[in-house]
Parts: sequence; C-alpha cells; structure tokens
Amino acid sequence: MRVVYSDGYFADIGEHVFPMEKYRLVKEKLVTEGVISDQDLVEPEPVTEADILLVHDPVYVRNLRLDLLTPEELLVLEIPSSRAVFEAFALMAGGTVAASRTALEDGVAASIGGGFHHAFPDHGEGFCMLNDVAIAVEKLMAEKLVSRALIVDCDLHQGNGTAAVFRGRPDVYTFSIHQEHNYPFPKQKSTLDIGLADGTAGDEYNARLLKALPPMFKNFRPDLAIYLAGADPYEQDQLGALKLTKDDLRQRDRIVMSMARGFRVPVCVLLAGGYARDTADTVDIHCRTIAVAKEFSGFGSET
Repeated sequence: MRVVYSDGYFADIGEHVFPMEKYRLVKEKLVTEGVISDQDLVEPEPVTEADILLVHDPVYVRNLRLDLLTPEELLVLEIPSSRAVFEAFALMAGGTVAASRTALEDGVAASIGGGFHHAFPDHGEGFCMLNDVAIAVEKLMAEKLVSRALIVDCDLHQGNGTAAVFRGRPDVYTFSIHQEHNYPFPKQKSTLDIGLADGTAGDEYNARLLKALPPMFKNFRPDLAIYLAGADPYEQDQLGALKLTKDDLRQRDRIVMSMARGFRVPVCVLLAGGYARDTADTVDIHCRTIAVAKEFSGFGSET
C-alpha cells in the first residue's frame, strides 16, 4: 500500500497538546516494524494557492501567507501562525490530494497527516489552518476524477468546518460520529451526525457505526471515501471522554475499511486528531490504522 508522507509535515509550534512530531514517529514506527517500506512512501507536493482558493476565502489566504492573523483569529485557531506552519499545512493538504488520487488507482491509500476538519473558508479553528479534506474533494471534482465524495469522520470532535463547507451539497455526503458534549460549540449540521454521550465505550460506538455506514454507501454511491481515523476517541486521550480501547479503535477501522471494500469504494485514510497522555499511544493507534488499511489494499486493480 502506498502511503503519502513528508518530513515537511512537521512545523515547530512550541510546547503544545497537538504533537506535530507524531507524523515522523508514525512513519518511523511503520518502517521499523515492517508495515511499510521506504519504497511505499510517496512524497507529496504542496497545494497551490489556486487549490486553496477552491475552499478558502482570498483575504484569509493572504493573511496566512503574510502572517497577518489577528490575535482574535489566533485565539480561535489555537496554534501559532507563521510562514513555516502555513507551508506545513499546505504540504499536508497536498498529501491528502495525493493520497486521494492514489486511492482511486489502488483502492486504498493513506497520508500520515491530514484530517483538519475544523477549518472554515474564512478562518481556522481547533489546530486546523487549512481544510485539506475539502480542498482535496474540490480539486478532484474540478479535475473530473470524482463526482460524489463521502467523508467518514471518526475523529473525537465533530467535523464542523467540513460540514459548513459542504452544507447543502448533493454531491458530498458528510458523516461525523463524535463526542457530543465536547468541542466545537456550536456544532454545524453534517449530512448525518451521531453525537455520543460522555463515557461511550467501544461496543456501543462500533454498533452505531456499523448501523450507520451501509445506507450511505449503498444509497449515496460515492466515487471516493475519505476516512478521518482520529486516535482521539481513545480512553486515555487528554481532550476526550469517550472510552474506546486500542482494540476498539482497530475494530472501528476494520468496519470502515470492510464497508468500503464491500461496496468497492476507494478509501483515502487520514490520521486526524490524537492527544493521548503518552504520545506513544497516539503513534501506536495511528500505526494500527494504517496496518488495517493495508489489509484491505489492492482491490482497485482487481477485475
């Protein structure tokens, strides 16, 4: 399975709950453990300004490029802004585009990064400067590579920015399963939202997921699914109060991947959030996700 990655995904944002070093650690663990080889890695190109403007407001993009965000905008964004940070996010957006294209060819692909679903057209929120998911969908649609896209968002937090970008769009189905009483407030309306109570454990989570997915694959008939495989529903996550174990999360990944394979829908896997008290746990969960994706790879070339 091809996996998109660049050392440029990292930007120094100082001491922060968002561990941007996790991308390098995931890549190293995957290679060391033999899940992937260096030959499986694909180096992305950053998205262009024209690509970004498919989703984001020109004034916001200009202010990002010139590092002119106001203190109020930075407070909402919750990470420092700089040219280096902007370039890292543009590169990760390029990684999502590359992984989506690769998934169309191979059936399954992943980017070690991406899933910045809180970014709105005119501002960033919750560690998300650019909405790579929306950029990838719009770019692939502009290139006539897909006509219908399904976003399966299993991050702990609702994908509010993505829901807002595609509100009312019949060609994009946005699905979010998340902790209801958690950031963001207020929430946006996805095509389908499942808001879970604090303390929800893996059995209930995966049962709800297993019930929700078949109708959207069967009835919506997407050309591509983008799967946000957040590690933050984990029971030891600093920012969450769901109670999924690592095994529960692996089962979640298998449910999504097997559903996509059953309906022969290519899947682009993104890592999204993860803020475990021990970063090694976040890295391990992300690596398990890519290992599960690899189990389902290759169906794109089947006859």
